Amino acid sequence: MTAGARGAVLALLVVAAVGSAQKPAPETVMVTFRAKAGAETELAAVIARHWTTGSALGLFESSPHLTLRGSDPDRKTYFVAVFTWRDAGIPDHAPPAIQAIWGDMNRLTETRGGKPGLEFAEVSVVPAVELPGR
Repeated sequence: MTAGARGAVLALLVVAAVGSAQKPAPETVMVTFRAKAGAETELAAVIARHWTTGSALGLFESSPHLTLRGSDPDRKTYFVAVFTWRDAGIPDHAPPAIQAIWGDMNRLTETRGGKPGLEFAEVSVVPAVELPGR
């Protein structure tokens, strides 16, 4: 191999190593859960288990993390969870423990008002604005 060819191969290896060493991009999501009647307490526990299991597996960033509970105009319960996957690719390759929890979530939610029982949106955190005079 000539010196020029060796240099070219070395340059390709360096580019490949740098590309693979980049930190994965996190992904913040908002998930809406439309609870089936009578399943509210169990669904709340499953949502909490999702957080604790994913955290133990190192799948989430520590913040933001927020779970909210509300009622729609028909007084039916829904939950909203906001959290950040450590890597945007994790949901596509979720471990079996997380997939099992997703199965429970699907079982405990229902389609409502033409919207699915589980609704996902990629969101971004808006930094707090410093108020003048503080």
